[in-house]
Amino acid sequence: MPLQNGTIPQFSTEKGLTDSLQPAKICHTESHMENTHIELTPKLLGALYTEAMLLADEARSYFDRDPAENGMAARVAVSFSCESLKVTTRLMHSIAWLLAQKALHAGEITDEEAQSEARQLGYAPASDDIALPTFPIEAQILIRSSEDLYYRLQRMGNGLADQTYVQPAPHRMLEEIRSAF
Repeated sequence: MPLQNGTIPQFSTEKGLTDSLQPAKICHTESHMENTHIELTPKLLGALYTEAMLLADEARSYFDRDPAENGMAARVAVSFSCESLKVTTRLMHSIAWLLAQKALHAGEITDEEAQSEARQLGYAPASDDIALPTFPIEAQILIRSSEDLYYRLQRMGNGLADQTYVQPAPHRMLEEIRSAF
């Protein structure tokens, strides 16, 4: 979800969560997305998986704290707890989807198995844009970063649904050898 200036806060793994908020521009043009070919290379999958795991670790350590430490009113603390569950849900669905894509590329599952409903990116509710400004900036960054990752993966998954995966030649040869015996 974009902030008021049309940017999305990005989680920086090098500088840490509490350092500067680094916005990234959002492309709003439909024509830009319509002819995009999506190729999830092992390098891209690895980078996305690393981002998801680092974000999950940051979220776990941040949301494990007692909301009362931040001086939140009871009503805000309840909203804060709900948002922490939403962040966790988004990140766990993202990690599960990325693991399924990695398994597909490694030849551990078939394209049909990867396209099964169980291996699709699961549903994750959107954050409460009204409550979000009442949270500490660190929480806002975590929430927006988890949304950004989840929505990127969702767009990738939607694009991949229209494509069929072709296993690399070594994996195909290995399958042919296995099926011969």
